[in-house]
Amino acid sequence: MAWLLSGRGIHDSKAMVEGLKSYGVISSSKVAEVMWSIDRALFVPEGSSAYDDSPMSIGYNATISAPHMHATCLQLLEKNLQPDMHALDVGSGTGYLTACFALMVGPKGRAVGVEHIPELVSSSIENIQKSAVAPLLKEGSLSVHVGDGRLGWPEFAPYDAIHVGAAAPEIPQSLIDQLKPGGRMVIPVGNIYQDLKVVDKNMDGSVSIHTETAVRYVPLTSREAQLRGL
Repeated sequence: MAWLLSGRGIHDSKAMVEGLKSYGVISSSKVAEVMWSIDRALFVPEGSSAYDDSPMSIGYNATISAPHMHATCLQLLEKNLQPDMHALDVGSGTGYLTACFALMVGPKGRAVGVEHIPELVSSSIENIQKSAVAPLLKEGSLSVHVGDGRLGWPEFAPYDAIHVGAAAPEIPQSLIDQLKPGGRMVIPVGNIYQDLKVVDKNMDGSVSIHTETAVRYVPLTSREAQLRGL
């Protein structure tokens, strides 16, 4: 879908969102509002075409997803990103989606990013400090941590929403365990062929899983393997 916004003179968040709406990618007014408010240009490498609908490298064999994937995940999780809820972003990278989560759950909620590359955690905090959710970072309802995202972040569990930004060979049990009854996780699963899976934890603790779409993500792996490009 990278052609959607490329070469269309897209120079700001609002035009990016309007483009995604025109192609039917964004149907939620709340998701549109959030993606207008969190400027993607603050979260991509300097000099990049921030509003093109394509993923891009952010170093360390990591990427930031294309805007249409961010929109898709936000819409899938919207009901679990209401004010006062808890959200976890695994493989938070540049911090863009973590910032979107924070805006949605608000100052009485909790948005947590986990990233195992310390340099990306540092730069993501700097990115967030320039954005519309800087006050939430300062107040503590938004935080980004260095850690192995496959283990989640138990301190603020259980989570109403969990997003995983890299493809796991199978769904980590630790993330299922940290999902609140009634909560939802969106996670790409697979190796060469990957599917975006939607994991719903029912109120009795049982889990329902369905496939949303085929995707292509970098692998969810150890820090050492990622840095070696494995």
